[in-house]
Parts: sequence; structure tokens; C-alpha cells
Amino acid sequence: MRPASPFDKQAMIVSAYQPYFAPFPGFFQKALRSDILVLMDSVQFPQGTTWLARNRFKNDQGTLWMTVPVWKKGLGLQKINKVRICHEGRWAMKHLASLKTAYAKAPFFEDHLLFFERVFSEGVERLADLNIRIIGYLMAQLGISAKICLLSELDIDAREPRLSLEVCKKLRATHFLAQAGAKRYLNKEAFQGLGIGLQFFTPKPPVYPQLWGEFVPNLSAFDLLFNCGPKAQEIVAKG
Repeated sequence: MRPASPFDKQAMIVSAYQPYFAPFPGFFQKALRSDILVLMDSVQFPQGTTWLARNRFKNDQGTLWMTVPVWKKGLGLQKINKVRICHEGRWAMKHLASLKTAYAKAPFFEDHLLFFERVFSEGVERLADLNIRIIGYLMAQLGISAKICLLSELDIDAREPRLSLEVCKKLRATHFLAQAGAKRYLNKEAFQGLGIGLQFFTPKPPVYPQLWGEFVPNLSAFDLLFNCGPKAQEIVAKG
């Protein structure tokens, strides 16, 4: 749960992220400081490589990339929540085998193995549904009580820089917590005109014990869970 504000007990802090695949700890540091986390599932899916369909883990060779294959060829521009997973081939079994090899000696890997076995075997059709399920699991494991809200459920027809403002209006936010990089396009005066405080956040990569040599920051939050277990909550909160 985010720290209580000493200034306004009625504060409603809203933040937003695209529904990344197995996100990095900074994703959850922002969620921890929010009352509502809006997953931007109905914006455009990027045409190039994206964190929506892949993320980094760690093995004895260094970085272990896990990618979820999706259907894109001939489909043109797609919204994130329309992108379908390609279940041809054996990618799910290969990813599971890679995780077992990489994290067999991680002290808390077995605690989360069943979740991976289930989520990779169920044949989820859409990428967003898979990612949202994973995000929900990670938030529960990290003790984060922010409510998840999907942009597709808010009936908002807008693009940035107006989109975030409309989200805040819809959810009656008192504050919007944005990444520091959003300063270049979010209009602070427009938020202030509606009585919404615009705050910027830069996640601090937590440092924790890892397998396989030199520490690598900003891996999937699962790396933190596999290595630190219940202490991961405290580590994310301190970050």
C-alpha cells in the first residue's frame, strides 16, 4: 500500500502504465504509491520491439530474454488489447525450461513455479490478458493494494497529451503520478486547472542478492521474487 499523504486524507492518486510482460520493479514502485493503477490496454501496440511482449531474466550466460510471440504480420495497427498470442511452436515449454535451469538454485523459485506452469499451459488468447494476469499476481506477491483499472473500461476517446487528463477526470483523481519522462508532453497547467496535482516519479532500481555474478538492475520483478521471497515487498517499498 502506498504511504498515506500527511496533507490530504482524501487524496486519490492515479498512475498509468501499459500492461508490460512480467514488468520490472520500478513498475511496482509506482503502483505502490498509487490508489488506482490504470493499465493502458487500448492504446496502439508498438510496431517494433516492446516490453509488452518480452522481458529480461538472468542465467549463467547473463541476460535471459523471454519473448511472447504475437500475430502482427498483415494486421496493420492494432490496439494492445486486440493483439493475439501465437501458440504455434513450443515457446511456452522452452521458456519454462529456461526458467527452471536459470533459477533452480534460487531460494524462492519453487514458490512461484506452479504459477508459471499454469499461466503458460492455459493457452491464453490475447497478450493483454496474459500480462494483466501476471501483473495481478506480482502485485499480490509484493503486497500492493492499488486497484487495477483498464483504460478500455473507461470509455475515453482521447490521445496524449489529453488522454491522461481525461483518465484523471473520469476517476476523480486528486493527483496524477507520471514518469519523469512525461514532463515533455503533459500540460501541468491543464491539470492544475482541474484541481489535479501533477507529480513526477523516477523509479530507483532496487539492489538485492542475485544469482550468477554481477548484479543486473531492472530485470523482471520475478527475479527479485525468486531470490528474495517475502523480503521483496520491503525491497520494493524502500526503492
